[in-house]
Amino acid sequence: MPVSLPHVPSAHPEHHHRDIQGGSARAAVFGVSDGLVSNMGLILGVAGAHPAPAVVRLAGLAGLVSGAISMAAGEYNSMRVQTELLQRELTIERRELRHRPEHETAELAEIYEQRGLDPGQAREVAEAMMSDPQTALETHAREELGIDPAKLGSPYGAGAASFAAFSLGAMVPLAPWFVGSGGGAIVASLLLGVVAAAVVGALVARSTDRPLPRAVARQMLFTLVPATITFLIGNLLGVGTA
Repeated sequence: MPVSLPHVPSAHPEHHHRDIQGGSARAAVFGVSDGLVSNMGLILGVAGAHPAPAVVRLAGLAGLVSGAISMAAGEYNSMRVQTELLQRELTIERRELRHRPEHETAELAEIYEQRGLDPGQAREVAEAMMSDPQTALETHAREELGIDPAKLGSPYGAGAASFAAFSLGAMVPLAPWFVGSGGGAIVASLLLGVVAAAVVGALVARSTDRPLPRAVARQMLFTLVPATITFLIGNLLGVGTA
């Protein structure tokens, strides 16, 4: 039967953190931002060359699909490697707990002494933690490795979130080209991109406790500068078939 975890005082005041270890939220934020920035630059770059509207739509759809797949695959592989590395560390820790329980108990007691418990209390708490194998593994994982075995993150979840988020961001500047063309669609793509960049910047500011104006301005800068450069290049090399 699992052991109830005793309260161990910390040297720091109590405070709360968001759960950021899983990776899906991070993948979603970066996915939306990357989709918006990359596809807006691609669409306006192609539009700057003044081709037929169907060419812009095709380029935007190709950028959305290829980018979303690439983003999802990269995020999946990243999370997969991270999870495998953490699982390896847990396997090593599980083996140490099985073969060297006294050493691991002493190690845990030393950690609790450093947190302010006297040696007797530290030893008592450590022995209580070590009395159940699963509790012992979870405790050592948190105290030594800084991870929660139950929250290693899902590669599939991170990949799916990244795919969906990139697609959402990439669709913003592309949407006007399904209902319009020419200068009107270009302006609409630009305006929608600015609004979306401001929203993404605000979400980043909220999730990281960064100043709102700075986060919004940075996201808008990252979105508009590449789009402006690609539009000018497209305009310079324009095919003029619109």
